This record gives sequence, structure tokens and C-alpha cells, in this order.
Amino acid sequence: DLQRRREFPDWDKLYVEQAVETMPWFHPELDSDLGAALGRLSIDSGSFLDLGTGPGTQAMALAERGFRVTGTDISATAVRKAEALAAEKGLDLVFMADDILSTGLKKKFDFVFDRGCFHVLDPDKRGEYARIVAEILEPGGYLFLKTFSVEEKMEGGPYRFTPEDISEVFSKRFEVVSIERSVFRGTLAEFPKALFCILR
Repeated sequence: DLQRRREFPDWDKLYVEQAVETMPWFHPELDSDLGAALGRLSIDSGSFLDLGTGPGTQAMALAERGFRVTGTDISATAVRKAEALAAEKGLDLVFMADDILSTGLKKKFDFVFDRGCFHVLDPDKRGEYARIVAEILEPGGYLFLKTFSVEEKMEGGPYRFTPEDISEVFSKRFEVVSIERSVFRGTLAEFPKALFCILR
């Protein structure tokens, strides 16, 4: 049953105990779907929130492209590790520990990238997530969202979605620009099947 409650690790404990390079979602380059979307939409500047930044790789890749970037994660340890790495690379961006469902973010962003936060939230929190993200986006801003797809059959891991599920959660507050089949590139031998969604 796809809708049964899924169990997730204590994220901070995970980041304390493990090197980020060993995590399944670790991907040092900018996510290729996001890169392609930015190209298609001719987006090359503005402010980005990397939501659930984890190892911080996506936030750093966006900063390298000249965006003003804030990376947030529920794990304070992930944030500290990401900050240290960004400083080492001489990158100017902001990291903060934050829970999007009770966010302390005070400013608005042109763009939000979520590569793995939404699909680990409790199902009953999805509407709240959509509302909060809509509020922190500037009018006409984009949410780039990557989630596991129902086509992914591995045991455990995040919740899975169909394009219809995504539309149902977000269409009240967002225009669904596109939803494409994709994969989550990372450290697993087989990349999990994903949906890449552009919501405006």
C-alpha cells in the first residue's frame, strides 16, 4: 500500500554519523533537470531557496552560477557541514537550520528548489507545505520539485507520487507548468525513478 505511513531516519543523527558523500541522494553537480529547466526558462539570476539542502551540493552549484542562494535543512548538522564546505570553496551563500512547516524564513524568493524534502513529509502536511511555499515565493515565482515516482518499486524510502497527486496538492496555489518523468541521480547503482515538476 503506497499510502501507508513510511518511517524515516532521524535526519540530524544521520548527518552526524555519516559522510554526506555516502548518502543515496548525494550528487555534486547541479541536478540536470533543474539545469535544463533554467535554460528553457532563460533564468540566470535571482534568489533561490534550496529547501532540504542536505549536503548543500545543489545550493553551492546554484551559487556558482551566480544566484543568491539560501539553503535550509531540518538537520543542523547538515547545515554546519554544508557551511564548512561552501567556505572552503569560497562561495557566498546562506545556510540555516529550518523546518519548512514552521519556517523562520522572513524573506521571499524568486525560486524554490526541493530535491527530496516534500516526498518525506507526512501526507497530511502536504497542503500546508504548498501553502507555505506559495507564501515565500515572489508572485510569478517558480517551485522546482523533484519527488519519487510511483514507478519506483524499491523497498522503503520516500513517498511516491503520480502527476495527478502533484496536481491535486498544488493546483490550488500553483499553475502546473510541467511534470516529467526523471530519475534521482546519486550514489545508488540504479537511480530511483522520479518526477520533476515545474510549478509557478
